[in-house]
Amino acid sequence: MVIDLRLLRDNPDVVRASQVARGDDPALVDQALDADSRRRSALTDFEQMRAEQKSLGKKVAQAQGEEKTALLAHTKQLAEGVKARQKDADDAEAQLKDVLYKISNVIEGAPPGGEDDYVVLREEGTIRDFAAEGFTPRDHLELGEGLRAIDTERGAKVSGARFYYLTGIGARLELALLNAAMDQAFQEGFTPVITPTLVRPEIMQGTGFLGAHADEIYRLEADDLYLVGTSEVALAGYHSGEILDLSDGPKRYAGWSACYRREAGSYGKDTRGIIRVHQFHKVEMFSYIDPADAEAEHQRLLGWEEAMLRKCELPYRVIDTAAGDLGSSAARKFDCEAWLPTQERYLELTSTSNCTTFQARRLGVRERVEVDGKTETRTVATLNGTLGTTRWIVAILENHQQPDGSVRVPEGLRPYLGGLEVLEPVAPPASSGGSSKGSSKVTE
Repeated sequence: MVIDLRLLRDNPDVVRASQVARGDDPALVDQALDADSRRRSALTDFEQMRAEQKSLGKKVAQAQGEEKTALLAHTKQLAEGVKARQKDADDAEAQLKDVLYKISNVIEGAPPGGEDDYVVLREEGTIRDFAAEGFTPRDHLELGEGLRAIDTERGAKVSGARFYYLTGIGARLELALLNAAMDQAFQEGFTPVITPTLVRPEIMQGTGFLGAHADEIYRLEADDLYLVGTSEVALAGYHSGEILDLSDGPKRYAGWSACYRREAGSYGKDTRGIIRVHQFHKVEMFSYIDPADAEAEHQRLLGWEEAMLRKCELPYRVIDTAAGDLGSSAARKFDCEAWLPTQERYLELTSTSNCTTFQARRLGVRERVEVDGKTETRTVATLNGTLGTTRWIVAILENHQQPDGSVRVPEGLRPYLGGLEVLEPVAPPASSGGSSKGSSKVTE
């Protein structure tokens, strides 16, 4: 199942309220309760008829003549009834499963409303006053092209819109950023993992990504596999169908992977540069944990994300995402958004979600626990959080730029760039002569 059936039966109003806060259909709760009631009723009738069948079997063996004929007729009637009630139970079970997969995780503390109804929890760092410094900031693409770090023109030539090359110092900067993230995760006890980027449908569905935003996911129809938009998917599936031992604490993994997103429906939004692209790299934290400790773990993940932002010396704010802007698997989500000088707005760099038992219930991930001296199994909680992505390069370039187009390297990344302190722009090439009008050639 997906939503905890005990919660649905005992506190349906809580689930209805969560659906309303998300802007989802609360009627799904009643549809699920109806299917569950019909399923249980059919199963009860089935068991009673099966018990009667067994009892009649003994009587038939001892009966003679007309009594035996009557008992055999009744036995046949019972067999048909058993078969019918089994079918009713199976149909109700299928309907229940279908409805439950449409109900999102029950929110826990998230503010109600849509995308613009987030709550700002705090702002950190100092936003530079470029006017006071006497120059107009360049955007990340202009800076990246000046550094010969970003090449979107060749990316489009080779792969189409919203693809790019990171070259030279651009490639080194991404590796520095992601290695710093992986090092931090390792120091905090996470197990580093290089994850698959193709997953089976049941894994993608189990993590909650085949709901309202399924059109943003790339699917390879010939192989019936999906390209992941985050290593969260592969990490959530890592222990699917397993019983874990969490007696020594949570299992924490840091996944590094390429990520792919179709960005369907986002035409015209941040299409310049590398803000909203189809392919990028990311380091993602993922925790399997006792549900009672999930809320505290959520704060820990947020703290580790903020530590990375401080290493990159970025001004940022933390927001509590509104219920209507949560993914279906998240009960609550915090985003860290860095200031983007050229657009004078905040840009999301990280998010961390508490998915409570929602994903683990779908994927069958449990733990063994002792209850009243007996060993039982229960569903674990899962959480995830971004620790670094390609998009961070946007904020790093813009916030640390200098008047001449160079970019100061944040101290936290310098060890990963051989001690380099400044990224220097590359002089434009000498003209090769001739007109380039109408040409698609990219010059070096």
